[in-house]
This record gives sequence, C-alpha cells and structure tokens, in this order.
Amino acid sequence: MIRYSLACVGEHEFEAWFSDSQAYDRQRKRKLVECPTCGSTEVHKQIMAPTVRSSDRAVPAEIAAAKVAAEIREHIATTHDYVGDSFASEARAMYYGEAEHRPVWGEVTPDEAKELVEEGVPALPLPKPFAPAPPRRRAKLN
Repeated sequence: MIRYSLACVGEHEFEAWFSDSQAYDRQRKRKLVECPTCGSTEVHKQIMAPTVRSSDRAVPAEIAAAKVAAEIREHIATTHDYVGDSFASEARAMYYGEAEHRPVWGEVTPDEAKELVEEGVPALPLPKPFAPAPPRRRAKLN
C-alpha cells in the first residue's frame, strides 16, 4: 500500500491510499480519484516526506534527514578551512585570483553576503543544520 498526499485544482488537500503507484495513475486517469471537499477529479500529488525503511522497522524522514545533516557537517568540518568572519575577504581573494582556491566556510554579515552576490563571487549560505560548530579558539597564554 502507498499513501499519497493529494490536492485538487481548488487546492483542497487530502490523503488517499492506493495498492501501488500504478493504481493511483489508473484511477486518476479514469477520474475515480475525487476531492472529498469539492468533488473535483482534477487531482495532483503533493510533495511528501518519505519514510525510509531499515531492515526491521520504519525510520521517520526526520531521523534520516538528521543523519544526512550530520554527515554533511562532518564532511565540511574535515575538508574545509574555517575562516570565521574573514569569509568575505577570503572568498573574494580566491575569486579574483589573489589566493589559491580551497574549500572554506565562515560567517558574513547580511550586507557582506549581498555584496558577494552582487560581485558574482560564488558563495552560498550554509543552513544551520548543515553548519559545523566553529572551532574553539585557543586561549592565549600571556
């Protein structure tokens, strides 16, 4: 069995179960899938978060997404140089050929981010779930 989140042309949302994806396609083509609110048979699938199955039980999509985010954080932390608030100047230097290209990550202000975009410097925001914790600065002795 497969459950689909559906919506009609009037954007009424509802769910329906089908024996498989072909059953949905056949029933929709024959106009047997109907909106329970308005009766429209012009129905389309909505985007749904999948359920990932392990060998013995279902794993909610949120857990699978958290695992992927952790893997991305680890990858960035181990393969990219953290440049802190020097990110904008580092990215510019690489873009304009003043510094060797290397993977970096750090922080920028909203104004700096806008300036990078306007200059065409290739940089993307890193959403919090994917950003590693910045490395701790070592305390200076004396």
